[in-house]
Amino acid sequence: MEIQTNEQQDIVQVIVEPGICGFPGSIRVHKVGRYSVKIELKSGCQQIKGMASILDEMTMAELFLPVTRNPVYKAAEMANCHTSCIYPTAILKAAEVVLEMALPQEAVIRFRK
Repeated sequence: MEIQTNEQQDIVQVIVEPGICGFPGSIRVHKVGRYSVKIELKSGCQQIKGMASILDEMTMAELFLPVTRNPVYKAAEMANCHTSCIYPTAILKAAEVVLEMALPQEAVIRFRK
């Protein structure tokens, strides 16, 4: 996952390379208010496209809801995303960065033999 921010810190872009599924993509999160964000998803994956049609904006309060009530994970479930899909986590990380609640740092999953 590669994270890019602009100088004004009101847009964060995350490049997602999910691995074996073969559907890399990007996430753009725009700060639209002091406590809310707009989410844009791009991927060749039909489930992520479905998730993009469901998930538009989110508030800071929603960002910290438990998984069972979190709008990102609810949208992933409604779009039939695979349970280990990394897009939902990447969306939440990008939202935290654009809302200045976290620093932009890449996250990596590596398999070792």
